[in-house]
Amino acid sequence: MHGSARADHRVLIIDDHVLFAESLELALSLEGYDVRRLELPAEGGSMATLRSLALRANPRTVMLDLDLGRFGDGMNLIAPLARAHVNVVVLTASEDVGRWGGCMRLGARKVLPKSGALQSALATVRRLHQGLPVIAREELEGLLDAWARDRQAHDDIRRRLDLLTPRERQVLGALIDGRTVRTISQDSVVSEATVRTQVKSILNKLEVSSQLAAVGMANQIGWRQGA
Repeated sequence: MHGSARADHRVLIIDDHVLFAESLELALSLEGYDVRRLELPAEGGSMATLRSLALRANPRTVMLDLDLGRFGDGMNLIAPLARAHVNVVVLTASEDVGRWGGCMRLGARKVLPKSGALQSALATVRRLHQGLPVIAREELEGLLDAWARDRQAHDDIRRRLDLLTPRERQVLGALIDGRTVRTISQDSVVSEATVRTQVKSILNKLEVSSQLAAVGMANQIGWRQGA
């Protein structure tokens, strides 16, 4: 009777790492669950395509990787799946707890590190199947706090970047592309001294001491010129 109940629990695996996905599929199948692997389109398709395919599979639980290769960030699937009353369990190689907190905020039930995740994944699906909680309140609050700190840091960086003039944004964009002060001056037909003055202003506004730190700060939030 217990086995047939598990057979009614459909688990969908969304992961572009084939070996890991196959291992998870086998382990869950041996436990008696109805397991499917979402076949990622070899060509074409988008995150919207994956969302449509996932919802069409009508799963009760989705085991979701965050790094979906050319399709992008799996976080984009969490909210629509959660709104459809699907249990979303995130499996990730990322150790960024702020990002984990973002997943929980979007509606994930649990985030598991991929290292040693197989047994933890099985235990989590068992508890979801039994209607039991899969995360302690303290752990959830800690992850949400980490997300909030990351968000505050992100907003602070964005505030500093918003202080840049249009020309300073162009110069920072060029630095991000790996261009030197000399090539920036040549391309802009201005003196190197002028570009160095602009770089100094960028560093002052971003409150950093080097071009490398300025580029790192911009990359941290995915900033690009014109964004």
